[in-house]
Amino acid sequence: MGTGHIRTHKTTVQSLKVCFADLVDRKLDDVTPLDVERWRTQRLNDGLKPSSVNRQLDDLKSAMTKAETWIKGFSSPIAGVKRVKVDSNRRVRFLSDEEETSLRRALDEREERLRQGRDNANVWRRERDYELLPDLRLLAYADHLKPLVLLSLNTGMRQGEVFALRWSDVDPQRREVTVAGTTAKSGQTRHIPMNDEAHKVLSRWRTQSGGTGLVFPGRDGSKMNNVRTSWEGVLETAEISDFRWHDLRHTFASKLVMAGVDLNTVRELLGHSDIKMTLRYAHLAPEHKAAAVAKLCKSQF
Repeated sequence: MGTGHIRTHKTTVQSLKVCFADLVDRKLDDVTPLDVERWRTQRLNDGLKPSSVNRQLDDLKSAMTKAETWIKGFSSPIAGVKRVKVDSNRRVRFLSDEEETSLRRALDEREERLRQGRDNANVWRRERDYELLPDLRLLAYADHLKPLVLLSLNTGMRQGEVFALRWSDVDPQRREVTVAGTTAKSGQTRHIPMNDEAHKVLSRWRTQSGGTGLVFPGRDGSKMNNVRTSWEGVLETAEISDFRWHDLRHTFASKLVMAGVDLNTVRELLGHSDIKMTLRYAHLAPEHKAAAVAKLCKSQF
């Protein structure tokens, strides 16, 4: 396997070992459709989402298919095992205008709390002749959370894509962010135009953070991997429930569709390899359906 796929290869192998722990010691020919169907039923009974079960099943079937090319005379015994049916029109959670206003207000309130905390700390340090900490009131952002959220809202990037973003992927002149194929879920590189807010956020953050390496590095300079505590705190302050970080991506897509952007453009911006993934947002553009049925009228009433 080429080096360009090593990350995916290692991740997939590890996933197979964990997800199919009861089957990994079996010979390929000994794995039966019934074994996999029982596994599928158990995973669903354990509460795993159908989409996650399908993803794990796809990994196993792909491994079996690869074995067919490597082992003469071998034929995958589970080729006929079907995926779990998934409702492609399930509810999409996105921020209403009121919720987005509340989220932005909560982010600002958090920034002020962090700045006030730093002010108090420096008062204490000054009284004891200790070296003062950097004044957060001189910086555009108190820390990484607000720019992370605003960039996600304005680009639709996945959390992992934002965490992996490097300054070399940001072109302020062309006002464009590049999501490298090595970090994209689809494996395909895509280019996302920056609107005014995204451009302003990254310009300010570049000035503040130095503009080299990772855009949002962790404490030790390595890739950040978790903002759960601070994120959940902001959601609590904003009184927003049933909302995940990934729903920022849904908000980006949903508001584009509601603004009249065609689904194929939304697909390209999100990096979906299949338009079927983007069709979940189609119901948010009811005017298109209304215009379609209006064409059936042959006369004015």
